[in-house]
Amino acid sequence: MALSNGLLVHDHDRWAAAVRDREGTLQVASGRAPKLELGRFGRLPLVRGVVRLAEALAILPAMRRRLPQARLAMEDRRGLIILLLGALVAAIARRKVPSVMAQEAVGSAVGVLPALILLRGSQVAVWHGVEHKCIAAYEAGGIDAVDAAEDHAKEHDRCGSNLVVPMILSGALVNAGVRSVVRKPGPITRTLAAAAAVGVAVEAFAFATKRPNSTPARAIHGMGRQIQRRFVTKEPSPGDLVVGQAALETLLRPRLRADQE
Repeated sequence: MALSNGLLVHDHDRWAAAVRDREGTLQVASGRAPKLELGRFGRLPLVRGVVRLAEALAILPAMRRRLPQARLAMEDRRGLIILLLGALVAAIARRKVPSVMAQEAVGSAVGVLPALILLRGSQVAVWHGVEHKCIAAYEAGGIDAVDAAEDHAKEHDRCGSNLVVPMILSGALVNAGVRSVVRKPGPITRTLAAAAAVGVAVEAFAFATKRPNSTPARAIHGMGRQIQRRFVTKEPSPGDLVVGQAALETLLRPRLRADQE
């Protein structure tokens, strides 16, 4: 996850983050990743994607305790204003647009587009590029290859940007389906519908990752790369890449030492 001043990375068991503080000093922290133990239920299709996303978000409070210098992408005033405007547009669409499907399509789009607008041209987009380059370097040659991260592209096929279009489509379809059955869905119904839409989008993302040469995967990755290229990534400097390298090494070096022992 790209932060406003650095990078957070995690695997199944641990997380690590590296940031530049206000004075430009590199600060690093790590810890154990929280787990949601739901047994077989947590491994069901649709459910497992929601669980993984919830686990990733649960890392953030622990990171802020260990690394108070870290700043999240949506913390500034501009981000809050954009989110509020998006919610206002969605509310107006539900009142003024006659088609239920069109209402939900607008609602799903404005739930995602504010983040893209916020990221475009921001420092977070730089850290997003750092994330992709460092991870691509590690995947290509292991931890020792991360020092050559500048040679890799700033776009990556497993970026969350590939969830944007599936999220918009699944959100519109699921919510329209719910409203065809329930005339005025309440907060609980809408929350369950939102979770189902996320689950569908994550399953599409996973399918594209496992079968990259299929037609749906090419479409998802193609749209995701365009979003990355136009909105959410910028080329980082060598100094920015040092921060990403520190985050990955903090996460992976202890595991490598344990494997060697």
